[in-house]
Amino acid sequence: MSNQAISSSQAEVDTQRWLERAVIGLNLCPFAKAVHIRGQIHYAVYLPNEEGGLIDALIAEAHALAACEPTERDTTLLIAPNTLADFLDFNDFTARAERRLAQAGFEGQFQLASFHPHFQFAGTDAVDITNATNRAPYPTLHLLREDSVSRAVDAFPDAEAIFGRNIDTLEALGAEGWAALGVGPGGAAR
Repeated sequence: MSNQAISSSQAEVDTQRWLERAVIGLNLCPFAKAVHIRGQIHYAVYLPNEEGGLIDALIAEAHALAACEPTERDTTLLIAPNTLADFLDFNDFTARAERRLAQAGFEGQFQLASFHPHFQFAGTDAVDITNATNRAPYPTLHLLREDSVSRAVDAFPDAEAIFGRNIDTLEALGAEGWAALGVGPGGAAR
């Protein structure tokens, strides 16, 4: 990421483009399309260039999500475009955020998924295309309702096969195909 601060509107536009072109377009998450079409995804942006208040923002978003009916807001993407540029720092932060969510009483109610522009699975090279399954334009924390996840998994006959299918999809697409999607900041390849 550059030293230039990203605006809230740019972060949201870039994240929606990634969701539409990569997550839904490549069917990386077969559950995303329905909530996207119904307008049940809430996009929140944390703009400060320090992580200090990000956990508080996450807890506030969890409270807001809990206060909404799933038919109104089923899930929240909290985008942090100006902080946690280092993936290892983000990974450590995500573990702390999960603990704080549990301490705040959301264990069993919400799951936390994370995406990062430099996401890297253990044991892979940074350039391995399979890392793209968890790459978003900016550091992003995804709050998912446990009930919704359970219903989606029950409706999908072979949910555990999603990861393997995603790896096959990305390997077939390759780095050039991923870059052509234009799902980085400002529509750029990452």
